[in-house]
Amino acid sequence: MDYPSILKEIEAEINLNQTRGKVASYIPELARVNPQKYGLHLACMNGDHFSLGHSDEKFSIQSISKVLSLSLAISRLGSRIWSRLDVEPSGNPFNSLIQLEYEDGIPRNPLINSGAIVIADILVSALDHPKKDLLDFVRKLGGSEDIHFNEEVAQSEKEHGFRNYALANMLKSYDNLHNDVEEVLDFYFHQCSIEMSCKELAQTFLLFANEGAIHNTKDRVLTRLQTKRINSLMQTCGFYDEAGEFSFLVGLPGKSGVGGGIVAVHPGEYSVAVWSPRLNKKGNSVLGMKTLELLTTKTGRSIF
Repeated sequence: MDYPSILKEIEAEINLNQTRGKVASYIPELARVNPQKYGLHLACMNGDHFSLGHSDEKFSIQSISKVLSLSLAISRLGSRIWSRLDVEPSGNPFNSLIQLEYEDGIPRNPLINSGAIVIADILVSALDHPKKDLLDFVRKLGGSEDIHFNEEVAQSEKEHGFRNYALANMLKSYDNLHNDVEEVLDFYFHQCSIEMSCKELAQTFLLFANEGAIHNTKDRVLTRLQTKRINSLMQTCGFYDEAGEFSFLVGLPGKSGVGGGIVAVHPGEYSVAVWSPRLNKKGNSVLGMKTLELLTTKTGRSIF
C-alpha cells in the first residue's frame, strides 16, 4: 500500500483552514488549545511509520484513555468486571444521568463516563498505586517514558466536573462505586488528562491490532479473546452516540476524545491516530472523522 501518496492526497483534500466545529470549552484548559492544530500518525504492523502535521505534539487524550484503563482492568481481573457493567451502545450523551438511573446504576458500557468511572473504581481497589500503575502501563504500551498526566487539565476537570460528580454519587447510591467518590474521581480526572502525541497513541494502540501483544516486545498483555472484546466495544461504543456514523463512514474500531484525538485500528494491519481540536456536536473531531473516512476509502480496506 502506497501510504505516503495516500496521505498526501488526504492532506490535499481536507481543508485545514476550515472553521466547522468548536474546541471543547466545558474544560477550561482544553479551551486554550489552538483550534487549527492537526496531526496524523500511521503505525503499521510491518514497522513502517507515516505522519502528517503536528504528529509529535502532545495533547490531552481524554476519553481515549478509557480504552487503556479498561485494558488494564481486564488484564488484572478478567471477565469479573462485567458484573458491574454492560456492553451495549448508549445511544445517549456520554454523560447521561437519565440513562444511568433508568438502568439502576449499571452503566451501558465502559466507554461512556459512568462506565469509565466504574472501571476507575475497580482499578483504585485493585492497584497498589493506582495513578502511577496506570501511567506505567500506558508507558509500557507506548514504549516511552515521556508520557505524563497534565496536572492543570486534571485540576480543571476537577473544578468543573459537576456532571461526573453527579454520576459518581449516583453510582454510589446504587452500590456500584466501592471507594470514596473523591478518590475515584481524582484517578479518573488524571486518567483523562494523560498527554500523548499522535505518534505515541498510534504506537500504543498497535496492541489492539496485534491480538493483545505489545508490537515491539511481543509481551502479551491481553488474550486474543480479550482483545476481540475490546475491539468490538470500540466498534460499537467508541464514539458515544455517533458510533454508528463512524462505523458507516470509516469501518474500523476506534475511540475518540474531546481533546480532539481519534485513534483507530485495522487488526493485523495498522493503528492510526489523528488530532484536530474542533469537535462536532457529538463531541468528535470534525477533521479526524473526515481524515479516517478518506483513509479507508482511498485504501479500499476496512474490517468489513
